[in-house]
Amino acid sequence: MKKYLLSALIFCACILQLSAQQALWGSPQLLSPEIHDNNTVTFRLRAPKAVRVQVTGDFIEPQKITTPGGEYEVPGIAELEEKDGVWEFTTPAPLSPELYSYTFIVDGLKITDSSNVYQLRDVASITNLFIVGGDRADYYKINDVSHGTVAKRWYHSPVLNTDRRMTVYTPAGYETSGKRYPVLYLLHGMGGDENAWSELGRATQILDNMIAKGEIEPMIVVMTNGNVDMDAAPGESSLGFAPPTINLPHTMEGTFETHFPDVVNFIDKNYRTVKSKKGRAIAGLSMGGFHSLHISKQYPDMFDYIGLFSAAILPGDGKAKSEIYDNFDEKLARQFSKNPALYWIAIGSTDFLYPANKEFRQKLDDNGYKYTYYESPEGHIWKNWRIYLTEFLPLLFR
Repeated sequence: MKKYLLSALIFCACILQLSAQQALWGSPQLLSPEIHDNNTVTFRLRAPKAVRVQVTGDFIEPQKITTPGGEYEVPGIAELEEKDGVWEFTTPAPLSPELYSYTFIVDGLKITDSSNVYQLRDVASITNLFIVGGDRADYYKINDVSHGTVAKRWYHSPVLNTDRRMTVYTPAGYETSGKRYPVLYLLHGMGGDENAWSELGRATQILDNMIAKGEIEPMIVVMTNGNVDMDAAPGESSLGFAPPTINLPHTMEGTFETHFPDVVNFIDKNYRTVKSKKGRAIAGLSMGGFHSLHISKQYPDMFDYIGLFSAAILPGDGKAKSEIYDNFDEKLARQFSKNPALYWIAIGSTDFLYPANKEFRQKLDDNGYKYTYYESPEGHIWKNWRIYLTEFLPLLFR
């Protein structure tokens, strides 16, 4: 009897040890999301005690809300129907090729889909994702092509007197080619970090696929952290597991722009780069577009290609006092007197920054400054910024 009891205890201990080491069991039995042959998509959630289940995501017609700050779009919501404890919703129409994100709302509580392990963090929001393939969305997939290398690099900033982290993409073959490569500095929006473009923006997949097709020049891409009070992304820095937030000090007040030559100097020192204006581009979304605008005019001999994706244009009234933003018109005139190879502006027709971009374009028009403009539907969303990247890249370093 003691022998059997001992064996049972050993068996239980092994099971407990295995479960502590790795989650080998408990795989979801529901298929969600299910992408059908006609590109309709079905979402499922097992919640037998729920009273109401909804799904919200960027594939549903957005809702408009009005606030004292203006009118905004938010993701739409659809209702799931219940049968035998399983809630289900199928899109009424096929979805266009795109990378989509979504979450469930169960009796008012927003949760992720337990049947879908693929998730992304955007600031403090966690969502599931899926891809409906075809057309431009195929750039967002990991396809059977040669792949570049993605590295998380720490660098020292003499201006900030601290070590900080960036993400650096080098194209396939970089390690053995011996060649020098042009560099794109790609900047994120408010609340983002050095992981944003490689994860939410699918930048590395886009680069691999477009380079493989010969549609863009092989290039190094540097994705910085635009928050000078964070040395790296949340949970990956000396701040530990601090909650992600957009309410960070020293945001859009000149410090990041002032230190940016430290980034360029580190890349030129540690990578085989084209060390000239013609070999550098800078672009960014929202806050990153703001940074790209002001960095490029502050250092007009540094970048020949500039991309403003849904960019903020000027700091808010009274919010920033920095020489970076002083003499705006004079610095802009100096920049354009040096004939940048490309000044590219893109924004969505319902973006809350559309009026500011329209006013900025009017300034450029009034002064005869040459630029290229791209307008898309919808608003201030990653869908648009991925599109802008695929449109912008083929124009660089030609």
